[in-house]
Amino acid sequence: MKKAAAPAEALHFEQIPNVGPRIAADLRRIGLERPTELRRRDPYAMYGDLCKATGRAQDPCVIDVFISATRFMQGEPVRPWWAYTNERKAALKERALREKSR
Repeated sequence: MKKAAAPAEALHFEQIPNVGPRIAADLRRIGLERPTELRRRDPYAMYGDLCKATGRAQDPCVIDVFISATRFMQGEPVRPWWAYTNERKAALKERALREKSR
């Protein structure tokens, strides 16, 4: 399936850059039906939903893919999923520090 160059071209999850069949199945597993739904979703919450749905912690790199997919659908330029790894690590570290200080 050809990857979309713009959000409006993504009619199926598999057309979103960085999203393959397994991630598409995960998106469906957490209740998403259309790529446009990603525009308003939080990738970290999506990851939490996926972990709950599967009953186990997923590889944190899944968050990177979720970030890339949500950002693409919000109109940002295509970037490889690993371009979001440092952002994810910093965000998780910040969240852990906030939780610790409560």
